[in-house]
Amino acid sequence: MDKILVVDDEKGVCHSFKKILGRRGYTVVTAGDGLEAIEKAGRENPSLVIMDITMPKLDGLETLQRLKSIDPDVHIIIMTAHSTSEKAIGAMKHGAYDYLTKPFDNEEMISLVEKALAARNIPPSLTREEIVDDRGGRIIGRTPQMLDIFKKIGQVSATDVTLLIRGETGTGKEKIARAIYHHSTRADKPFLPINCAAIPENLLESELFGHERGAFTGAEGRKTGKFEQCDRGTMFLDEIGDMPLHLQSKLLRVLEDGTFQRLGGKEMIKTDVRILAATNKDIDTQVRSGEFREDLYWRLNVVTIHLPPLRERLGDLEDFVHHFITRFNAQLGKRIRGIEPELMKAFSSYHWPGNVRELQGVVQRGMVLCQKAYLSFDDCEWPPEKGHQEGSAADTERLLSDAARFYLRQGSANIYRDAVSSFEQHLVKQALELHDNNQVLAAKFLGISRNTLREKIDRHPQKDVPEK
Repeated sequence: MDKILVVDDEKGVCHSFKKILGRRGYTVVTAGDGLEAIEKAGRENPSLVIMDITMPKLDGLETLQRLKSIDPDVHIIIMTAHSTSEKAIGAMKHGAYDYLTKPFDNEEMISLVEKALAARNIPPSLTREEIVDDRGGRIIGRTPQMLDIFKKIGQVSATDVTLLIRGETGTGKEKIARAIYHHSTRADKPFLPINCAAIPENLLESELFGHERGAFTGAEGRKTGKFEQCDRGTMFLDEIGDMPLHLQSKLLRVLEDGTFQRLGGKEMIKTDVRILAATNKDIDTQVRSGEFREDLYWRLNVVTIHLPPLRERLGDLEDFVHHFITRFNAQLGKRIRGIEPELMKAFSSYHWPGNVRELQGVVQRGMVLCQKAYLSFDDCEWPPEKGHQEGSAADTERLLSDAARFYLRQGSANIYRDAVSSFEQHLVKQALELHDNNQVLAAKFLGISRNTLREKIDRHPQKDVPEK
């Protein structure tokens, strides 16, 4: 049976792991600090190491690096009490297989252990360090969705793979792109952002590929385009779904063989540019309707990051607010200490159609007006316009009301049971889809145990839903 090394300076934690994993038939060896872990790893040759990131004598990251130098193939799961992007991606950079955030569910831990042991013969992914953008700003997130994104960023940053970032306007897609660039091997080369929707169609080709003298009226000289300027660097193509079809074909050529022609030119120019693209549109529908080239879609969609809207990650809301307060205190010369609890509660019940960008604007406006130690409703001019605030809630109420009327019209003897069962089925299905059919994450998101979720899945079988 596989041997697992558990490293934690708390004896109770080591004892718990020994008890839980021992029941599963694993041989568990424990160590109380990094130096002891290195000594026991060399002697015991474990298949898997589960290790706290904060320890005496030698911290978790340094211990991880030294364990990897002893056995590059050993899989290491890091435990961290604070789910910050810095620690999560720092661990991934140094070769951790994955990480657990304390406190964690035993089922979740056992599932991760089984995955790590099953995958130990697969080479570890290339990773980078903590998640900051190239301007030094930390990306906020401690919800499960964001922790998964931090992990993916750590895995793809050091490669040259093309990436598609999908998400609504205001979710921070460019910030993710800048973080990937900052932690890439091209970080000392240019990063050029281009908004395909902001530049008129007749100018976008020249902006990207350049033009020769006389290529069009007003072209009095040669212009070097972004693809030449960005050679060996990274280009961020925002709102790629708005790129005209004829330019999509030129972009496809660049992705396929790294060559293009200036507008009005005949010379084939070679360039080496990593493409990070983003869109807030339903690009799959655009492909089906012919608005977006399918071959380009597959070239861009090598790896996809889905950035959730703020309303789906309200667990990060308070961190965002305090982050913005800290930033704007420095910019505005203020000493605001926080936000009134009633206002934070109102923020938490709002739909945030403008996402993080809208929240930033609300906090910034409030801080400009605030003359007290804490932000209030009056400072932030909250709530917003009535229609803007209540639109989503009113829509939801209308849909629920329509659904209730539908079931009442059926005249069934089991109206209540049928209505609740139907809603429960849709809720479970969408929670699973949102978390890529990962039952542990879906259960945590719904606020129920994994066993309860399994019961509901058995009650409402989902087609083609593999267990994860």
